[in-house]
Amino acid sequence: MKLWVGLGNPGAKYAGNRHNIGFMAVDRIAEDHGFAPWRGKFQGSLTEGKLGSEKVLLLKPETFMNLSGQSVGEAMRFYKLDSTDITVFHDDLDLAPGKVRVKAGGGHAGHNGLRSIHQHIGPHYDRVRLGIGHPGHKDKVAPYVLSDFAKAEQEWLDDLMRGISDGAAELAKGDTGRFLNAVALRTAPPRSSTSTTPPKAKPAAAPDQTPGDDRSPLQKLVDRFK
Repeated sequence: MKLWVGLGNPGAKYAGNRHNIGFMAVDRIAEDHGFAPWRGKFQGSLTEGKLGSEKVLLLKPETFMNLSGQSVGEAMRFYKLDSTDITVFHDDLDLAPGKVRVKAGGGHAGHNGLRSIHQHIGPHYDRVRLGIGHPGHKDKVAPYVLSDFAKAEQEWLDDLMRGISDGAAELAKGDTGRFLNAVALRTAPPRSSTSTTPPKAKPAAAPDQTPGDDRSPLQKLVDRFK
């Protein structure tokens, strides 16, 4: 059994925030893969389903971001899971918008949700880092992450969610390469052709060529002077 955690803040006020991209990811997985209805549990919202042959629990902590670890810790202990059975989907300022990286263990890089999870279960869990870009100055970080995605960002955001959902079963069985490939096929699909040479135009038909005309050149010449 796997426990996948999407990070965000509860309530309609925050639903479209960049900080809530983790919520968006697990919501999309639950919707596309026919998971059970969400229910309140572990100070959050929980659902369960199957991805391929793997049973997966999806959790959205509703303690607000900086207390996310309380919810994650409760769920982990209840299901008698190891921290290595847990994957956290979260926003990442250090990645360009739409970029995705998968990481096992490590630091929290100042992310309040990850910091809280570290405090409750330690650092040995997996992360799916979802790039949202950086506002350019540390003083702008808080208002930036708590602002909604702009309309101009909706296209790449939807492509990203589709890719995450497409590759979810691969991630569940531990194949991060195929998971990232599924994301890339949505966010950076290959071009249909790498050639920049325009196709050659077909030669124009000669003026006296008529479709279905099977006369020989000599017969055409004779007929012209009749």
